[in-house]
Amino acid sequence: MITYSTNWMGPINKGWIEKYGEGWSAGRIDIRNIPDKEYWNGWHEYSLPPMKTEDWNDFSDWLDGFETHELWDFDTLIKHYENASNKKIRWLNENEQSY
Repeated sequence: MITYSTNWMGPINKGWIEKYGEGWSAGRIDIRNIPDKEYWNGWHEYSLPPMKTEDWNDFSDWLDGFETHELWDFDTLIKHYENASNKKIRWLNENEQSY
């Protein structure tokens, strides 16, 4: 089974935090156990843009128990999470997101 987990990477830049405030998290989704040899040792990742930290935590908890037989693209993962949890992720630039 293909597994997914978040990897927090910021924001940690003081200037960014001064501009947007605290309470944001960003990083990537780490993906493991992909059977397709196209991916490095079965590993892949998706960038995860800034979202409210509360949403990051909820999404991370949900994603930790989530598995698929085939690799799901980023948009499908986000849509499935929002439908399953009945929660909409609050992105930093919400008007620019299309989920």
